[in-house]
Amino acid sequence: MPTKPFKGTIKLDVRDSVPDWEPYTPPQAPEGAPNILIILFDDTGLATWSPFGGRVNMPTLQKLADRGLIYSQWHTTALCSPTRSTFLTGRNHHLNSMSCITEGSQGFPGWSGRIPDECAPMAHILQDAGWSTFWLGKEHLVPQQDIAPGASHKHWPLQMGFDRFYGFLGGETNQWYPDLVEDNHFIDQPYSPEEGYHLSKDLADKAIGMIRDQKASNPSRPWFMWFCPGANHAPHHCPQEYIDKYKGMFDDGYDAYREWVLPRMIEKGILPKGTQLTPFNPLPEDVANPGDAVRPWDSLNADEKKLFSRMAEVFAGFSEYTDVQIGRIIDYLEQSGQIDNTLIFYCADNGASGEGSPNGSVNENKFFNNYPDDLSENMKYLDVLGSPQTYNHYPTGWAAAFSAPFQMFKRYSQYAGGTCDPLVISWPKGIKARREVRHQYHHSTDIVPTILDVCGLEMPKVYRGVEQYPLSGVSMRYTFDAAPHAPTQKQRQYYAMLGTRGIWENGWKAAALHAPLVSKGHFDQDQWELYHVDEDRSESKNLANKHPEKLQALIQAWFEEADKNLVLPLDDRSARELLTVERPSDEPPRDHYIYYPGTSPVPEGVAVNTRGRSYKILANVEIADPNCSGVIFAHGSRFGGHSLFIKNRKLYYVYNFLGIKPEQQFISPQELSPGRYTLGMEFTREGAGQYQESLGKTKLYINDQVVAEGSMKTQPGHFTLSGDGLCIGRDSGDAVSQEYQQSGEFKFTGGTIDFVGVTVEQTQYLDLEKQAAAALALD
Repeated sequence: MPTKPFKGTIKLDVRDSVPDWEPYTPPQAPEGAPNILIILFDDTGLATWSPFGGRVNMPTLQKLADRGLIYSQWHTTALCSPTRSTFLTGRNHHLNSMSCITEGSQGFPGWSGRIPDECAPMAHILQDAGWSTFWLGKEHLVPQQDIAPGASHKHWPLQMGFDRFYGFLGGETNQWYPDLVEDNHFIDQPYSPEEGYHLSKDLADKAIGMIRDQKASNPSRPWFMWFCPGANHAPHHCPQEYIDKYKGMFDDGYDAYREWVLPRMIEKGILPKGTQLTPFNPLPEDVANPGDAVRPWDSLNADEKKLFSRMAEVFAGFSEYTDVQIGRIIDYLEQSGQIDNTLIFYCADNGASGEGSPNGSVNENKFFNNYPDDLSENMKYLDVLGSPQTYNHYPTGWAAAFSAPFQMFKRYSQYAGGTCDPLVISWPKGIKARREVRHQYHHSTDIVPTILDVCGLEMPKVYRGVEQYPLSGVSMRYTFDAAPHAPTQKQRQYYAMLGTRGIWENGWKAAALHAPLVSKGHFDQDQWELYHVDEDRSESKNLANKHPEKLQALIQAWFEEADKNLVLPLDDRSARELLTVERPSDEPPRDHYIYYPGTSPVPEGVAVNTRGRSYKILANVEIADPNCSGVIFAHGSRFGGHSLFIKNRKLYYVYNFLGIKPEQQFISPQELSPGRYTLGMEFTREGAGQYQESLGKTKLYINDQVVAEGSMKTQPGHFTLSGDGLCIGRDSGDAVSQEYQQSGEFKFTGGTIDFVGVTVEQTQYLDLEKQAAAALALD
């Protein structure tokens, strides 16, 4: 903000001078300005939660809905980072350079994963105007290569206008062992799951503490809080008592759930009478992604039905447990007299997630490694789903059910199943209506304009010397006092995500027939569908042949929006192809890395990359105590990772391949006595398996002697989407190996680690035959 001119008088002597404090006094928010609380869940379709007709009980959300408004046609971008960027800036996600999740960024204007200076965050505007600003929970807007203690912090929350941050920077995290950041630095979680820890509970505690501290010192200042729990993103983790509340409630299956939920959504006024269900698997076979297929419930065997039902129970328990923790924040606002003048948005960032594959998973990381799930392996975890022993995700059938009555789910931006999400707005002081539904068509880009409108603020045309992109959305404030079916003030909204695309304009919708993550290309050959959404809310009747002129006009409108919003190029490559692209960072990839004990975990985005390569790990170690033990090197978790450690006086190397037991273990037959050693291992890659996992031989070394050797395979993709970074002298968070899972961090004791060196092949192995086929397919 420009500095105000000094209007006092300056003389030689201060006694003859007149002070003017106005240029140096921090701005104050307008009198009576509201607090703002955004509660943003992940991966939740419109048919999930009880206030919208779903089976998942949400007592806090219902309480807010009873004193506010429910929105039936509020939309998102279909994926988390892009939607969150619209909440942060009020611009379309490509203008924010968030075409995809940050882990899938590319070197194009709309894809870089770095929010440009032309998109000033709303938090900066509120901060400059006198609000305290807090962000808790999921962030997922920092470029992956910047999630590191020594990397650029330009896009971390405190640099984006927030006074305080407590949460995780990546796309997901283990709810029992989260990858935590406080303000500008990484921290260990405050206590263990055995002591009652869960991230949802921890976040609520911190949120209450931040507001309490602010009100203790500056009670006249309003605050803005963005509260983003890990729910309902995988892994679905929650206390057993909440899972038990849903025992048997999903035994009828996901086909039956869709039939059950639609009449309830109509009864609650969310959908109009006559709304039709759309079918499972609506895409033609030559278009569809097989990994997103839904298996009919009647085709499942007894074990599959049992497993899939339990996965839905865990998901429901996770959602309700988190809602109850949020209820503690709402209770505190009521007790402290703040609730009436707090504008609350309670919503989700995209449709239900289909990333659990048609068969569900006890380890979602398999999806990101293109590795199939095995029923017999998954059934072993039936009774512990939701516990620290699993990283579970339900199958695609539940994603389609919880996104009913629409087609598809998360990632499918052309259909409402990916974009139509729950939204409740409560503001007792500013909204007279109670328990009413609003049907105006809106989008996540409209949240920032609404908040600025309510607060009497404007997004500046120039901010910190940079000319700004105009806001992409419109204010929703008019809906607070409007009739339920009053005309919407939004005219057009484009959609584009992972090769899928669509556009809504004045009640009509055009949708391109394309699936995400299929590597098929040929976007110029896409067929388009046409829906009259005002008459057909579920997008069940394709009118392309009936209104070809309308369809062509909408297709032309999509290309206009694509040009204006930096959407191109389109990209439908597989998850593994997107996530394993080498991206530039402050520290370019090299073939030799040195790590020392006593540092924070090194995030995977900047740690040594052993994927698809031969590699060596060598540590200079001095053993002083005959009972020396502990981790020398560890990277990953029980759901995928590797570790070099000493146990029972013997040297171990364990490669935990996607959590599949038994672990690949190499153990020295001889014991280690006191002395100085070079301890390590070497993996020599010899080829690739069916799913592009690396196959080869591993040798375990004590000094220059091979003490164990054998065949081994390594993961083609990341150990985790985020968290569980590389550690020296301990294993932070969730342990890699079952050999020391019950021993906490298994810190190295009884000796000294000088350093650990990791050497990798300079060039990552690439499947040249597959790359050539992909190039020909795009030709």
